[in-house]
Amino acid sequence: MFKPAAVARDAPAPGKADPLIIAGITITHPGKALFRDASGKVAATKLDLARYLADVGPVMARYAANRFISLLRAPRGAEGQGFFQRHPQAGFTQYWKTGQLADDDNHDAYLYFTDPRALVEAAQMDTLEFHIWGSQADHPDRPDRIVFDLDPAPEVGFAAVKQGALDVRTVLDALGLAALPMLSGGKGIHVVVPVEPRNDWPTVKRFSADVATRLSTAEPDRYVATMAKTKRTGRIFIDHFRNDRTASAVAPFSPRNRAGTPVAWPLTWDDLKDVGSASAVSMAQALQRLQSSGDPWQGYDEIKQSLTAKMIAAVAVKT
Repeated sequence: MFKPAAVARDAPAPGKADPLIIAGITITHPGKALFRDASGKVAATKLDLARYLADVGPVMARYAANRFISLLRAPRGAEGQGFFQRHPQAGFTQYWKTGQLADDDNHDAYLYFTDPRALVEAAQMDTLEFHIWGSQADHPDRPDRIVFDLDPAPEVGFAAVKQGALDVRTVLDALGLAALPMLSGGKGIHVVVPVEPRNDWPTVKRFSADVATRLSTAEPDRYVATMAKTKRTGRIFIDHFRNDRTASAVAPFSPRNRAGTPVAWPLTWDDLKDVGSASAVSMAQALQRLQSSGDPWQGYDEIKQSLTAKMIAAVAVKT
């Protein structure tokens, strides 16, 4: 059962009237507006974000720790333009770690964490979203999750997106692969397939593209597997491009930089039928649900499966 993080909360920083200490991290300018609702009113401050990440951190770390990560930051708050960061810089020092890719001639360092308090440190740096790579930092060339991001065109209703997730599940079930759904916190649904890290990225990339292509070929009026926006009108883009070494997908429980403070919320397949939108769960609601019911994906670690040559051949598309 989920329990809030056992950390000091809202303690004044020594010698300072304004900052507060959350999970041992000094939060400066805690009243800064980071999220607004649809009417433009402040929906969450920097302090609200830090509190949320302190509480959800131990659960979120199950899926986001020890992975290279991209952070959406907004140093100017809700009024400013955000930017993505995945390399270290000043401020990410106490709980953040860095790693490199063996074949990177530029010797770039990438951020990752192992201690959930790193998420609170990221809140201090005005981080609004967390996007994770599909492999562990210690074996970045061997993915352990496959993601199908169902991204609907604006005119496509959410009921169609839910059916799309079920259609992806049907294909995966036929192959013998278990999958889990997650509300993206935006418009769509992610179908996530945990796998043992035995295949390389080119193999997983080709497999996910073939699954998406099979579905779009079978139902061309409903699905598309290409990024071209001109072909997506009235359809759902089955985004398989998340499955590449340096690509990323939003982490479970991550806040989203959208009106109303929605989060990327993991679901069971039974729960999916009762959800009305991809942004149905806010930060506050996420904590309430974790308190009452625990992690919806509590069986995630028990899923032990591998992408086999037989599965790959079953969906292979001739080019």
